[in-house]
Amino acid sequence: MSHVKSTTIKPSILYYGTPVILLTTLNEDGTVNISPISSSFVLGNHIVLGIGVGGKAMENLERHAECVINLPSPELWEHVERLAPYTGKQPVPREKEALGFTFEKDKYGRSGLTPVKSLSVQPDRIAECPLQMEAKVIDVKVPAHSPYFAIVETEVLHVHAHDSIVIDNRYIDPVRWSPLIYNFRHYFSLGKELGKTFRSET
Repeated sequence: MSHVKSTTIKPSILYYGTPVILLTTLNEDGTVNISPISSSFVLGNHIVLGIGVGGKAMENLERHAECVINLPSPELWEHVERLAPYTGKQPVPREKEALGFTFEKDKYGRSGLTPVKSLSVQPDRIAECPLQMEAKVIDVKVPAHSPYFAIVETEVLHVHAHDSIVIDNRYIDPVRWSPLIYNFRHYFSLGKELGKTFRSET
């Protein structure tokens, strides 16, 4: 590979291909907010989220430390995008207003998605999402070097999966399940399977 040329660049964003999450959190009046986010990683049954500190999601989690991590499939991308220019925060923060965001309280109505009651947490799940994970917040850190983002550690309490992607009432079928991928501000699905790791149980 020594002949391959590369260029040093400074991209404006580094969303290099991560699953989209529709995070549901509890508003102060008991309604539910939906926030599309694309920064996350999994450690065992803990999911770590990157969330902007000035948004409604972070405000809600600081007041009520429960959420649902809903993972949409690729065919839901237009529903996700319907939410993209809106915030549940009123008044709209100046930095978001400058980027063209406007206020929307009814995120379910705006997106065309359907709420369904959770088992152990107050925020609703999103019925159309093939994977829905009820979670509680374990820890929140705001790095001193980057005060605009919070690192939020959650613990998954329940995993709900559409029957169409479940094997033996236990496993997620990686052939039938594909997350919606956010790749440099474009939406993608997964490509063809290339193989599997030696630890795979399916």
